[in-house]
Amino acid sequence: PTHIVTQAQCEVCAVSFNQVATAVQTLGEAQPQLISLQPSVLSEMFDDMKRVGESLGLDSQKAIATLKQRLASIQTQAISTPKTVACIEWTDPLMAAGNWVPELVTMAGGQDLFGQVGQHSDWMTWDQLLAADPECLIVMPCGFDLSKTEEAVNTLAKDQRWSQLSAVKSHQVFLTDGNQYFNRPGPRLVDSLQILVDIFSSHQTSKTEGNGWRQWNG
Repeated sequence: PTHIVTQAQCEVCAVSFNQVATAVQTLGEAQPQLISLQPSVLSEMFDDMKRVGESLGLDSQKAIATLKQRLASIQTQAISTPKTVACIEWTDPLMAAGNWVPELVTMAGGQDLFGQVGQHSDWMTWDQLLAADPECLIVMPCGFDLSKTEEAVNTLAKDQRWSQLSAVKSHQVFLTDGNQYFNRPGPRLVDSLQILVDIFSSHQTSKTEGNGWRQWNG
């Protein structure tokens, strides 16, 4: 290849930039250009798209403009009365989703109780979760599809503290395919915003339910 696109966002769940760079050195005369992505907010995701396009000699401006238009259109559907939300990126131990996820939650009309925009996902305790007692729980384990997410939540639900949460009592727990949507800093973050809007608006006219998320009925 003439180019390799890699990432320096997370060295826990994906191959690190240093590993890729070391591997490229073994290729001899073939030294592809490395493009390393490390966005933490939506604007940086768009900057990365532009940078990849420029590296490949392609104009990505039209694609970026289309995605931004979609974001703006979806945001007009956001609820007016914010719901308090906890987005869980890992279940054992508990971890709150950070980076671009709190930004998406705000755009959809929610109030993220744990994640900080542009900051890495951080651990949280059961005591913190119970004290905050969010109205809505959205579970998006990094790298998990819907079926694995459901398994993780079913295990989480065996903890006696689970039933004390208001979101559980009011059936406001939602499973997502984090691997395809929320975990990846690419164009599907636009679809992730639509998922959040559908969840917060009680998904009465959902465009996405069953395709990337569903309500937990455990």
